[in-house]
Amino acid sequence: MLRRNFLFFVAVALVACDKPLPSTVPNPASSTAAPTAARTIAVIPKGTSHEFWRTVEVGARKAGTNLGVNVVWKGPAREDDRDEQIKVVEAFVARKVDGIVIAPLDASALVRPLKAAKDSGIRVTIFDSGLDWDGYESFVATDNIRGGSIAAEELGRLLGGKGKVVMMRYVEGSASTMQREQGFLDTLKAKFPGVEVASSDQFGGATLESCLKTAENLLTRFADFDGAYAPNEPSAAAFMKALDAAKRKDKVKLVGFDASTALVGGLRDGKIDALVVQNPMRMGELAVTAMVDALAGKPVEKRIDTGCTLVTKATMEEPAMKAILSPELPK
Repeated sequence: MLRRNFLFFVAVALVACDKPLPSTVPNPASSTAAPTAARTIAVIPKGTSHEFWRTVEVGARKAGTNLGVNVVWKGPAREDDRDEQIKVVEAFVARKVDGIVIAPLDASALVRPLKAAKDSGIRVTIFDSGLDWDGYESFVATDNIRGGSIAAEELGRLLGGKGKVVMMRYVEGSASTMQREQGFLDTLKAKFPGVEVASSDQFGGATLESCLKTAENLLTRFADFDGAYAPNEPSAAAFMKALDAAKRKDKVKLVGFDASTALVGGLRDGKIDALVVQNPMRMGELAVTAMVDALAGKPVEKRIDTGCTLVTKATMEEPAMKAILSPELPK
């Protein structure tokens, strides 16, 4: 009997040694508590067809991955479809996302739906282009007035302070490009009185095709201008293409805004003289970061400047410039 009792206690001890030691910290895999759901942030660009927005998306998704939030990217195809962008906002409000990060297509038309989003408990951050409302958490964007001024200073320098220029506008209501246009005109007037603005009232529209038509019309209407300015990617690409087709680039200095594969190639080939470039990847990353900080109750700056700089053929191969002009994007 003693032998049987001894063997029994040995067996019990061996089984006990195979069990984990008790812990005051529960095993997450075996916990009955539901895991905390990651926050969802909707990022709404002005459009989805231009390279600029694809680069913004990469930055936004990078921030989402690093900060552990779900980033949902959705916007209108065209950058003049205000009704569609409003519908996207309303759909995200109905979905009850935690935050909306948006580049408003129109400074006033998007106020009502974004106010409604905030009233429903959804935080709002603005990026790229301003809004006639201050109920947002932060505004993350380029100083577009300064960007337009940089373009004017370069074009004035290229022209030696004299000559005739034309400026193609983009679309009415787009705060970012309107500021670039105003910064350009104000600086020309203040610093280059010998430069005449022959035309500044023609709108290119939201597509490359419509901008190309406007550029061709300007070339037909003005046979002897010396310089041109285009305030964003499609307008700059269209003017570059129109000048090349008309074989007038040797007589016209062209300064554009933003970068794309076509514009970088044009800069390298001498089809465009200079570009004022933003940092769209940084813009997307900082906009999402600002929203995450706001949701966490951290202080957020009301205005975050993402910077812009002038790039020419002489500087485009510098490492810092190459990183902005040709960012590595996912396939």
